[in-house]
Amino acid sequence: MAIDTETTGLSLKRDRLCLVQLAGPDGVCHLVQFPAEDGPDFAAPNLRNLLANPHITKLFHFARFDIAVLQRQFGPIAPPFYCTKIASKLVRTYTDRHGLKDLCRELLGVELSKEQQSSDWGTSALTPEQRSYAAQDVFFLHRLRERLDAMLQREGRFDLSRECFAFLPIRAALDLGGWADEDIFAH
Repeated sequence: MAIDTETTGLSLKRDRLCLVQLAGPDGVCHLVQFPAEDGPDFAAPNLRNLLANPHITKLFHFARFDIAVLQRQFGPIAPPFYCTKIASKLVRTYTDRHGLKDLCRELLGVELSKEQQSSDWGTSALTPEQRSYAAQDVFFLHRLRERLDAMLQREGRFDLSRECFAFLPIRAALDLGGWADEDIFAH
């Protein structure tokens, strides 16, 4: 299941979850909105069940942030995980451009608009442009994974990617615990 989140900002300590986008391999996208007036505790039983299911791979782009936001809101998330940004960094070493827009352009020949990226996701009613943007952020992830998996296999880095993906909940916990900018492995 491809998953993305939209928040009121990029601070894990301050900013709240506003939207979760989901897309299966069939391309059907679902948007789950969390309005401020509903308070900080969201029931979201179907989303919680999906996140807790160890038989569903959770597919992200920049999983580090999304997993941290989701763990903060809903508690631990069951692996397995996949992150197209990490996969890209492992195999597209010829570039420093690993954003979703760059991946879609190069690997799929698709131009994404990022115009709504920094819009107000905390509003109670999303605009059609916001809904379209949110859906496209998960729509292409399955196809990107296929392309990146082939590259990971070709370069002999598939197992390394799986280990990186397995570490994501720990990386998210470090971010939430205050070690976001510190390399705890450094000398």
